[in-house]
Amino acid sequence: MRTATVVIIGAGQAGLAMSRCLTDRSIDHVLLERSVTANSWRTERWDSLRLLTPNWLSRLPGWEYRGDDPDGYMTADEVVRHLDGYRASFSAPVSTQTTVESVRSTSAGFVVDTDQGSWRCRSVVVATGACSTPKVPAVSTELPSRISLLAPIHYRTPDQIEGRGLLVVGASASGAQIADELARAGREVTLAVGEHVRLPRTYRGRDIHWWMDAVGQLDERYDEMDDIVRARRLPSLQLVGSPEKRTLDLNALARSGVGLVGRLAGVANGKAQLSGSLANVCAAADLKQTRLLDLIDDYATRNHLDAEIDAPHRPRPTSVGTPPTVLEMNAFDTVVWATGFSPRYPWLDDHLLDRKGAIRHNGGVMEEPGLYMLGMPFTRRRKSSFLDGVGPDAQFLSEHLAGFLDRQARRLRSSLTG
Repeated sequence: MRTATVVIIGAGQAGLAMSRCLTDRSIDHVLLERSVTANSWRTERWDSLRLLTPNWLSRLPGWEYRGDDPDGYMTADEVVRHLDGYRASFSAPVSTQTTVESVRSTSAGFVVDTDQGSWRCRSVVVATGACSTPKVPAVSTELPSRISLLAPIHYRTPDQIEGRGLLVVGASASGAQIADELARAGREVTLAVGEHVRLPRTYRGRDIHWWMDAVGQLDERYDEMDDIVRARRLPSLQLVGSPEKRTLDLNALARSGVGLVGRLAGVANGKAQLSGSLANVCAAADLKQTRLLDLIDDYATRNHLDAEIDAPHRPRPTSVGTPPTVLEMNAFDTVVWATGFSPRYPWLDDHLLDRKGAIRHNGGVMEEPGLYMLGMPFTRRRKSSFLDGVGPDAQFLSEHLAGFLDRQARRLRSSLTG
């Protein structure tokens, strides 16, 4: 059985950030990766996908964007090169093609069993990311069998989609981008819209993430939230990282020919039942957008930026008209489930998970001493699932982990001498 002080499960951005922090603290460790470094960026992204955040906001511990377009948005291939360079920069000890099968607690720490053998360690960090198992609603079982079902991690280009009529369920980043691309390719697209977060790509001449970083919103802490459970479940921002920096909201989608309807509530007798509250959902998203833009305007005034940036120009309110509440499913050949992801940790004991299968934790510190997690939405900050967010989380958690190891060592010395 091999040994390491710390085993990190996952070698994406979160696992690599933790690896760098542990390296800086001279704590020996290994990263166990079921495939290869940055696997999801290599194999689970559609061809046109770009980061939602500008390239300069791709900071990791000891590593920054090294290209010549800091205000652009990296493609998936560029993200892979970014992370490959990061791994090489400090020789991260990654064991690839290694699938974790169980994590067992022992009197001396933990044993991590894999298909390549077992590891004994004193601490385990779960860094498997948020986008692994697509969430497919139970209503999918009611769809006619002739309809093709697709999750965003399996979508690549419009050419792979058979038929002409498409229903995209979910209007956050993935759903909005896929609906937009399919409509531009000449397909007949209907988008079922639930709760979403609407924001302009740029405001007053600067990227919206520049403003969110400046006003401190990205660094809002989990323990400052009135309802952290809801904050962690908020949908991703309705944005696209296009070279032309265009805004992708429901108004833009409607102009592209996408039909907008309410949330998919059910399917019966070959008919889709849709929520009639789309206008109210959009009004709520517009209101939240207005509040953020008000905060930005106030920040600009207080910091004497008004003279050097563009004048305020607010996006128009979302206009959805009176959408139908029933659709005939025979109009669709494919349904794309852009409905998010479900956590899945079959190798962890059930007592470490909540009733929905998510890890129980307090800011990344799990309930059993020595266990940690990072890379999930709002682990410690609003930006925790961004490239720029895993670094601060990893720095804090590596410090906490080092303290845990020190306390263990002191107790061991005390038992040997006492």
